[in-house]
Amino acid sequence: MSKQLRIVYAIGTEDVIEAYKCWKEGSDVGSQVSMTFSSYFYSVCTALDAVGYVIGLARKTEVVYDGRFIIERRRVLLYGAKGVFYHVKQILQGIQLFISAISFGANVVIADSGTTYWFMLLPLSWMGIKVIPSLHCTLWRKYSKQTLGEKIILNLSRDLFYSRCHSIHAVSHDITEQITVLTNGVHPPIYEFLPIYKRSDFADIAPPPQQRLPLRVLFAGRVEYDKGAFDLLLIAKRIAATGIKNIIFDVCGDGAALKPLQASVKKEGVEDFFVFHGYCGKQKMRSMFGKAHVVIVPTRTDFIEGFNRVVAEGVLSGRPVITSAVCPALSYVREAVIEVLPNDIEAYVTAILQIYNDPIICEQKRLACFELQEQFYDINKSWATALTSSLSAIGGTIIC
Repeated sequence: MSKQLRIVYAIGTEDVIEAYKCWKEGSDVGSQVSMTFSSYFYSVCTALDAVGYVIGLARKTEVVYDGRFIIERRRVLLYGAKGVFYHVKQILQGIQLFISAISFGANVVIADSGTTYWFMLLPLSWMGIKVIPSLHCTLWRKYSKQTLGEKIILNLSRDLFYSRCHSIHAVSHDITEQITVLTNGVHPPIYEFLPIYKRSDFADIAPPPQQRLPLRVLFAGRVEYDKGAFDLLLIAKRIAATGIKNIIFDVCGDGAALKPLQASVKKEGVEDFFVFHGYCGKQKMRSMFGKAHVVIVPTRTDFIEGFNRVVAEGVLSGRPVITSAVCPALSYVREAVIEVLPNDIEAYVTAILQIYNDPIICEQKRLACFELQEQFYDINKSWATALTSSLSAIGGTIIC
């Protein structure tokens, strides 16, 4: 008789308690467009008759005990730490996770990118616990040299990916390729997955406005320097210099660069090019996708990207996307994308003006979206399927 699985799942900043309440009610999480990973976890644990302990990172601690589940929003130590204190924070989070797993009697630990350094999971494997790294970000930046510290961390983590973990979850081909490079091709099974959505969330999004001007360019997500927020300003200035005025950047999201960007937009005299909407929930985002002609994802090379969901959501909304290969999502939807070189402001300007001046190209890219959407509705490509595959290999059996 197989032993009951006791699984600790360390996730990032997702509101795991809100997701749990919505999962129990059978409703969607209002703050998320794609299916939440903790919701998948609750469903898979229930199907396998497993006991689960979910740990999400938060500003303050909150714990819920309910049947087979413990759901904790754990206060992040040294929140916002930088430099050496960031490394201390990551190590402390790894120690906390180790203590929680041992106290819980875990026989499986799943850890998402960012919850601790990967090498901090090694002691769990030494204790006989099955470790499953779940990678939502690449291991290193594709287009930048690794720092000495990054090289040290990767070297310390190599054994985990080489032989000390049970299996690996990866959200893109790019991540799989990096693991292969890191381990010289020798590693446990890798299960790739995609962000998965409900058809109903995109079913009634309006087609692009028939009135092509002003051209509305949608930026959605965290407003940060490394997400290309200030590149939008440079792009707008270049466009303004050509004499074109009827292009609008709709900026949906908040972040550390929001206020500086707003101030710089005003200082540079390009206020007419920008509308700042702040944080937008699911319903608001549906409206914003409906108003947009094109979506822009200008992530810079100094950001460690995983799978930028805005790329997928743009395609699901039937909108062409302008982005670069910094985003691994590009390889899944290339036909619907106008690809530019990373960090290349002039290339972004050219791409936007191409959409502005050539309705045929815009329509070709829009129609390509519909040929690419099905993969993001396919539950067989979800993290839940990857998780079920991993746990079934350990000994979990689905309860019918």
